[in-house]
Amino acid sequence: MKKILLIQTAFTGDVVLATPLIEKLHQYYPEAKLDFLLKKGNENLLAGHPYINEVLVFNKSQGKYSEMWRLLRRIRSAKYDAVINMHRFGSSGFLVAFSGAKSKIGFDKNPFSWSYSRKVTHEIGNGKHEVRRNLELIEHITDMKSQEPKLYPGENDEKLISFHKTKGAYVCIAPTSVWFTKQWSLEKWVEMITLLPAELNVYLLGGPGDRGVCDEIMKRAARSNAVNLCGQLTFLQSAALMRDAKMNFVNDSAPLHFASSMNAPVTAVFCSTVPKFGFGPLSDDSVIIETDEDLSCRPCGIHGHKECPELHFKCSKTISAAKVAARAK
Repeated sequence: MKKILLIQTAFTGDVVLATPLIEKLHQYYPEAKLDFLLKKGNENLLAGHPYINEVLVFNKSQGKYSEMWRLLRRIRSAKYDAVINMHRFGSSGFLVAFSGAKSKIGFDKNPFSWSYSRKVTHEIGNGKHEVRRNLELIEHITDMKSQEPKLYPGENDEKLISFHKTKGAYVCIAPTSVWFTKQWSLEKWVEMITLLPAELNVYLLGGPGDRGVCDEIMKRAARSNAVNLCGQLTFLQSAALMRDAKMNFVNDSAPLHFASSMNAPVTAVFCSTVPKFGFGPLSDDSVIIETDEDLSCRPCGIHGHKECPELHFKCSKTISAAKVAARAK
C-alpha cells in the first residue's frame, strides 16, 4: 500500500488512542504516505509527527455538510489504497463509503459499514481497551501485537516548557472534563492539593475555558507554588510537561491519554464512568482510583452527563482525597 488515510474525528483523547495505528502501519509500510483526518481543534496533536504526511481537518463550524463534500472531493482525488475509520458515526462513514479507496475498513457500528470491505465488531463494557479495539482494524495487514499511543512534542514545545521544569519537582493536575460527571468535584481537588508535599510545584492544566475553574481551585487551596497554565500550553506542550512530572492527576479525560502517550506516571480518578469501558491509563506507573461504594447508579453512561442524574454525585464525593494525594509521595 502506498497511500493510507486514517480517520478519527471524535474527541481529543480519541485521536491520541488512534496513534498506535500510525506507529504500527509505519512499521509494516515504511514507504507509505499516511494521512490523518481529524476534527478542527485537534490538529496540534499531530503537528510535526514524523510518520504523518498530511493532516486533513474537518471544520464543522464551516457547515457540516459543505465540509463533508469538500473533504470527499479531496479524499477521492488522493486515490487512497486504504481508508481506515476509527470513528463510529455517519459523517465519517459517508466519507469512507464514497472515498473510492480499494480497501475500506471500520467498525460495524458505523451506519455506513455496509460499504466497508472489512468491518470489525466494536464492543464497550467487556474490559477491552480502546487501543486494542482500534488495532483490531488493521491486524489482518500488520499483526496482533499491542502498541502504545505516542505523541511527538517538538523542540520548540520542549523549549517553551523548560522554565517550569527548572523550578524543581512538580505534579500536573488536569481537573476538568468535557463531561461534568467525569470530573472529580472541585472541593475534592482542593482538598487533595492541600495534602500534597509542600515542596512540590503544582501545575494546573486545561484549555482556555478551564481557567476559571482552576483559578477557583488555586484560590481555595491557597498554595503559593501552584500555577494555573490553562490556555497557555498546546496539547503537545502539556504532554511534554506531564512526561517529567513526579505524578499526573487526571480524570477519565484527554489528559489521561496524554500521559499514556508519554508513558508518564498517572493517577486517574474515575467518577461516573468505569475502567471496563476500555479507556484507562496505559503508562507503566498508572493507577485508577474510584469510589469504594457499591453504587447501583454507576456507571450512568459511557461519556457522562452535565449533572448527576441522581443529584447526589456520590461517585465523586466518596473518593478519598488522601488516597489520591498519596500517589505523589
